[in-house]
Amino acid sequence: MAMHGFDFSTLGFNTTTTLPSLNNQTYTELASFAAAKWPHLSVFEQFWWAHYAYWQSGIIATGLLTFWSHEIVYFGRCLPWMIADSLPSIFLRYKIQDTKQPSAAVQWECTKFILLIHFLVEMPLIVLFHPLCELFGLDVNVPFPRWTLVAFQIGCFFLLEDTYHYWMHRLLHWGPLYRKVHRIHHQYAAPFGLAAEYASPWETLLLGLGTIGSPLLYGAITGNVHLLTVISWVTLRQLQAIDAHSGYDFPWSLRHLVPLWGGSDWHDDHHRYFIGNYSSSFRYWDILMGTVAGPEAGAKRRELRRQKQEASQKKSM
Repeated sequence: MAMHGFDFSTLGFNTTTTLPSLNNQTYTELASFAAAKWPHLSVFEQFWWAHYAYWQSGIIATGLLTFWSHEIVYFGRCLPWMIADSLPSIFLRYKIQDTKQPSAAVQWECTKFILLIHFLVEMPLIVLFHPLCELFGLDVNVPFPRWTLVAFQIGCFFLLEDTYHYWMHRLLHWGPLYRKVHRIHHQYAAPFGLAAEYASPWETLLLGLGTIGSPLLYGAITGNVHLLTVISWVTLRQLQAIDAHSGYDFPWSLRHLVPLWGGSDWHDDHHRYFIGNYSSSFRYWDILMGTVAGPEAGAKRRELRRQKQEASQKKSM
């Protein structure tokens, strides 16, 4: 049986004669087969091959890889921040808005909403990701690409997504879109890790398009992007988003090490003042466009509200 979306011939054997003997085999048995057949592959590559050989369906195999890696990374990275929130005697001094500590009840309500979004909105899209890989020329085969290529492409994805995120996020703060789409994400003026993906389904789709669209666009142009690179990129983007929403700023936080990195202090100001700091990973777009958040942005918002109220009062007279 030939497997949809996974080219066994690239590994140097005939699928029609070899695959039937692999049916009903366990992951370990398939990985052992790969290890004996292609000892030059790494253990990770052998298990990757075994995963696709086990399911013999690209849609299922890719869907499981992408969905469960997303869930494990998301809640695995949120857990340390939840622990920090439960230990204010140790971590409160690093809290940016130290008077607004999320309670366990608040975090549980947030978790339930996040799970709803993940399973009802994100899971169907992730399950259908394999056809997109085929459409845009993304590779799912082994061996994996060189780590230097993976690192370079992920760097490109960070720049592409940050640009898209800045302009789309800024658009979401336009009155009608803010009220109908983005407002729910700003329910927490003092963000915490779990709130990174606390958003309406439409916002999940719109901003998620930048995350997944960057490697798809790159793959369509170059024809040289691997699924492993995409998963690695999405993992790093998740970690960035969760840490930016954590509400904590440590002396060893990444913003102190990487120039123009938008850390938790940067995004915390976005939630606090509602205007400015629209970028996702870096600061340069906000600096270039004059949309840095802070007390000045808050004053501007109050002034705009005052002007609207005055205009409304004049109309009613």
